[in-house]
Formats: sequence, C-alpha cells, structure tokens
Amino acid sequence: MEMARGIESGTSVRAKPAPKAARTWWKVHQWVGLKLSLFMTFILFTGTLAVLSAEIDWLVQPSLRVAPSTVEGPIAWAEIAENARGYPGVAKVNYISAPTAPAFASKVTVEDEVGDLFFLHAHPTTGKIQGTGPWVGAQRILRNMHRHLNLPVKYGVPIVSSLAFLLLVTLVTSFVVYKKWWRGFTKPLRNRDARTWWGDFHRLAGVWSLWFVALITLTSIWYFVESLGGNAPPHPRVEREAPVETGRSEEGSLAAAIDAALAAYPGLQAENVQLPGEEGVLQMNGEFEAVLVRPRSNAVYVDARTAEVLLTTDGRELNLHQRIGEMADPLHFGYFGGYWTKLPWFLFGLAMTGLSLSGAAIYSLRIARERGDQVRLGRSFSGMWQGMGRWRWLSNSLIAIAFVFLAFLILGIQ
Repeated sequence: MEMARGIESGTSVRAKPAPKAARTWWKVHQWVGLKLSLFMTFILFTGTLAVLSAEIDWLVQPSLRVAPSTVEGPIAWAEIAENARGYPGVAKVNYISAPTAPAFASKVTVEDEVGDLFFLHAHPTTGKIQGTGPWVGAQRILRNMHRHLNLPVKYGVPIVSSLAFLLLVTLVTSFVVYKKWWRGFTKPLRNRDARTWWGDFHRLAGVWSLWFVALITLTSIWYFVESLGGNAPPHPRVEREAPVETGRSEEGSLAAAIDAALAAYPGLQAENVQLPGEEGVLQMNGEFEAVLVRPRSNAVYVDARTAEVLLTTDGRELNLHQRIGEMADPLHFGYFGGYWTKLPWFLFGLAMTGLSLSGAAIYSLRIARERGDQVRLGRSFSGMWQGMGRWRWLSNSLIAIAFVFLAFLILGIQ
C-alpha cells in the first residue's frame, strides 16, 4: 500500500510533493515491510500451509484415508484402544483423536518400547488399525516451524510472535499511506509494467485482507503475552495424590468408562480421549455449546477402574482471561468452522504472504527505476536482497535455524 497519488496511478510524476508527515509514514511502512520480509514471508507461508497440514498428511499417508460411505454410527473408542494395544511394536497407548473430516481415519498416539512416539490410523467405526504414521509428519513440521522455528518453545515463540508488532505497524501505517483506501476494493490490476502491477496487487490484496491482518496481529500479540508469562489460569482437572497400579482389570473397564463419560456429558461431540495412565483417570473432551474454545475446555474425567465420573468442565464457565486464551488458536488457524473457515483462512493466508512479497517487490522495482534500469517482472526481487541490508542475515539465520532443528526433530535428537 503506497502513499503518493503518482504511485497509485503507476507513474513517477506527482502533481504536488507529498506532505512531510505522509512521507515519514510511507518510509516507516516501507522499512518495516522490507527489512525482515524474508523471515516474515517464511512465517506467513508456513502458517498458511499449517491451516491445511492435516490434509497434507492425508494426501501423503494412504492409511489415514477411509471411504466416508463405510463410516456409520459413533466412534468405536474402546475397540480402537484395544486394537492399538495389541498392535505390534506398541508399548503404550496415550491418546485417540476423532477424524479430522469424514474421509479421515482416527489417529492414535502411541509409544514403542523405548518411548518414541508414532501414530496408528484406525477406522473410526470398526476400530481396525489401517497402518502407522510418523510422529513428525506435515502437521507437526509446519506447526513447529511456524510457531517456534523448532526451537525450545520458551525461545521460539517470543521470536516468532514478536513479528506481530511489525504487522501492527504496517497495518496502522497502511491507512495513512494509502489515501482513500476504501475505494480500492474494486480497482483492477493494470499491466502497464511490473511496478504498476505489483503496486495494484499490493493495494488490492491489502484492502481485502485488512480484517485478516488485524486478526492475525491480535492473536499473535496474545501468543507473545503468553510466552512472557501472561497465560490464563489452567482449567480444573482431576489430581490424584498417589498413582494407582495399572493392570488388565483397568483395561477391561475402558468401554464402561467411556460410556460413563458420554452419559455424564449429553451433547458433547467427543474429539479426543486420553487413556488412563498411572493415575487411572480417563479424560474425554470435545465440542459443546461454548463457541471459539479449544476442545479441552469441555471435558469429563472418569475413574477407569470404577467408571465413576470425577469431574466435568464446561467452556461456558471460563473467565474472561481463559476465554481469550482459548479463542486464540481457533481464530488464528481458522479451524472452528471446519472447511467453511479453514479454506478462507488458507486463501487469506496466501494473500497475506503475497502482501509481504509484493511489498518487497515494489521496493526492488522502485530502486530499479531510480537507477534507470528497465522495470520488468523478472527484476521484481533483484533489489530486495540489497535493500534488506544487514537485516537479511538475521532473516536467513532464523530460517536456517528452523531447518537445522527440524533435522534434529526428525532424527529424534532432543
């Protein structure tokens, strides 16, 4: 989004010099959008892909697929757990997740004898294990890259979420540098030259994405606050003073415990079941009547040995601080409405990534024009590297760190 009318029209001629204050805002907008543009683009693009990361896993892992016509009735939680326990190489079954969509299998988080995690894929109706999946799949890679660069969370999250303040600056300055921005919703892209096309694209994508940029900025600022200790109070949960021994008698009561959990929480759309560990407590959570909360907000805890319901929680009972913390993820990744929201989030994420790239391209082409070079699409990013100055090394270093630690993650090096 540019400031001067000459820039808006795709020419370098201005009727009058821009006011000094406006030129200052434009320089701020340009500086913030350029100096860390590589790193910003990397984070935006990995976040965009992360919205559909489960679908990427579905494409590359055949055992994660089921024919929707074969899925009937409720999820066979107990059968899935029993089959997972008997699967070769499984030492412990931790968690069962409901299918992401009708064509998906249920995912079971399990451990082998040495404690390494991996997934089993189970048919949600029959409970049959269809195959295995790696712990480090597309979903984990993209989420980790986007959220904390595969660094320890206490370091990576503040680094990534601090970009929210740069987004905030670009958002605020865009209203100043793009005069009468509300007229830009229907302006076409002109092909006069590369500079004009990129400028038109930047403004068009910008005005349509204003709400989305604001949403991503606010949720990212919240993640930054959380990373510095401002996270909401934890939800209530069952705490046992001493662990109980696990055995076949407890395993045999799993179906009864699941039935008790469902009966104690009518209307709960169960999405996850955490199987009993040393404390002997089964936890089920999912969607209920509260909107924009994570499934963990609606939970029921059951004693797996006696099928006694120990605790239920309702997302509608959260305080304001907790509600803010719970709504951040659904709003940031857009999964709260299924594909009705995930697909728009993905498309606007691409537009936001395009804003980062186009801003750098505009700068590069402006420099080329000032030098008297021919302004064409092939030179859109030729001046970007030079314009970033020393900041390019910071961007490249952070991106390189993400890939180096990804190798450690894949190899299981802690």
